[in-house]
This record gives sequence, structure tokens and C-alpha cells, in this order.
Amino acid sequence: MHLVIAAALAVVAALAEFTIVPYLKIGDAVLHPVLVFGVVWAIAFGLEAGLAWAFVGGLALDILGQRPFGSSAFALLVAIGLGSVVGGLLSRARILAPIVATAVSSPVYSMLLLVATTALTSATLSSTAFGSVLPSTVYDVVLAAIVGPLTIAVVARRQQADRVDW
Repeated sequence: MHLVIAAALAVVAALAEFTIVPYLKIGDAVLHPVLVFGVVWAIAFGLEAGLAWAFVGGLALDILGQRPFGSSAFALLVAIGLGSVVGGLLSRARILAPIVATAVSSPVYSMLLLVATTALTSATLSSTAFGSVLPSTVYDVVLAAIVGPLTIAVVARRQQADRVDW
């Protein structure tokens, strides 16, 4: 059930990335809600659910943004997989795991997306594209700091309620 919900919410996040996020741009910083929510989802519900989010969300981004088909999906699969690994390493500090995992996976996602898009199209890389990686990472980390701990706390509380105490 988590996979179906992940796929549906990934499409919603992709729609938000192309409709709402352009209005939330601060300087060169661009928010990546598909990535941030995908990392949080992977830490909360596991790698399989996170990869489902990455694949469906990436394809939705490619279709909506008229990017080369599969470039966003590839970048999201690698970045969310890396975020899930980092989140697994921080199992003792699970509340802070989405923040640290997003800080690691956001620049990886941005760079992979730039390289994949450049490799699959005739576009050239500009210095402005590389200059927006760090501000976008900070913006993504701020969103992860707002959404991540709350989501992890709710999921942990819900899993506690499902256990039977003897």
C-alpha cells in the first residue's frame, strides 16, 4: 500500500514543482519538493517505497517539464537511494536523519540532473547552473527541516500504536 501512495504523492509533488515552486524561487535557489519528500518518504517507509517515489516522480517530472525521458528518474533514483542509506546510518538520530540525508542528496541530485540533461540534449552547461546548486541545497534542507522531523515523529508514533504490549 505504501508503494501506491508513494506513487500518487510523487505525481502530486511533481505537479507542485512545476506549478507552485517557480513562485517560491529565492534568487538562484530552486526548491525540489519531489526530492525532499522522496528522501523523507524513504527514511520513514523504507528504501523500496522511496525508490517507487523516485521512479514515478522522476517520470512525472520528465513528462511535465519536457526533459529527456528518464533523466529526472535516474537522478532521483540515485539521490533518494543515497538519502535512504544516509538515513539508515543515522538510525539513532532518526528525527534528524531527513535533514542530513537531504543535505547529502540534494547536491547529488542537482549535479546528476544537470549532467544527464546536458548529455541527452544539445544544451551547454553554464556557470549559473553550477552556481545554483548550493543555494538550492540550502533551500531543500530548510524544507526537510520543516517537514522531515514531523513526518518521522508521526510515523514512529503510529508504529508504536500498532504494537501489542504484553
